[in-house]
Amino acid sequence: MLPFRGFIKGVMVRLLIRRLLWAIPVVLGVLTLVFFLIHLIPGDPIDLMLGEQAAQADREALRKALHLDDPIPAQYGRFLSGMLRGDLGRSLRTGRPVSEMIAARYPATLQLAFSALLISLLIAVPIGIYSAVRPNTPADSGALFLSLLGVSIPNFWLGPLLILLFSIKLDWLPVSGRGGPAALILPALTLGIGMSALLIRMTRSSLLEVVRKDYVLAARAKGLPERAVILKHAFPNALIPLFTVVGLQFGALLTGSIITETIFSWPGLGRLTLQAIQSRDYPLVQGCILAISLTYLFANLLVDLLYAAADPRVRLLEE
Repeated sequence: MLPFRGFIKGVMVRLLIRRLLWAIPVVLGVLTLVFFLIHLIPGDPIDLMLGEQAAQADREALRKALHLDDPIPAQYGRFLSGMLRGDLGRSLRTGRPVSEMIAARYPATLQLAFSALLISLLIAVPIGIYSAVRPNTPADSGALFLSLLGVSIPNFWLGPLLILLFSIKLDWLPVSGRGGPAALILPALTLGIGMSALLIRMTRSSLLEVVRKDYVLAARAKGLPERAVILKHAFPNALIPLFTVVGLQFGALLTGSIITETIFSWPGLGRLTLQAIQSRDYPLVQGCILAISLTYLFANLLVDLLYAAADPRVRLLEE
């Protein structure tokens, strides 16, 4: 048993190192693309900071103080050298360190993302299981219709609709802000409902594939109750494909939360990113994209490790 445990530990360590090495060029590519794209977007941050009526001398002085008059390659080199030192620079708009601003907003985004993920799982898993054990029935058709409806509803429409119903008409929940647990419900529902639509289909299709396996038929032949067959034998093996989808969707929650955080005035990273883009705050945009990219990569790395821990075939492939 001990040599086998050592083998698994060695494979997991090699998998972790390999994924971390692959993450380096991915993050560098994302940041390089964002750096050049934001400098190509029309608009001058100096105009937004001083106004178009400011004197030319003042404009040039501020541009020089912020090093925006340097050639783009020189700015890119300074950006990369700062990244290697762990320095994300200072916001052009507020002068605060970018890392400090991101650290202040990051917990709110993670709170919203985890809450939306929890809501989506609580909705999708029971409905997906119920649909899979009763295929081609009215209940199955209803579940598929709900998933199709959830995919079709965009966040920028669902969010205001929930505000109109629960905040304005019923006066049950606050409209916006992060004032307490009640303020989290509507934005988490907005994100979670859309994600649950995809997870319903994935849970259903994965479970339908597993219930045809020989070990599930053998469990039924032993006379086990159908509930035990599904929950103890079929569903744990149907979870493996869900790991990948949940990991990818968690990363999508971070990027998709930009719209939702704006609608509900949620003080998170998504809203900060949008404000930085609107003000052409180059260091802040780059820092926000870096934080989102690293979180996305970490979520995928965690999924890969769960995959390897749950499926021995993945460990053999890595070996």
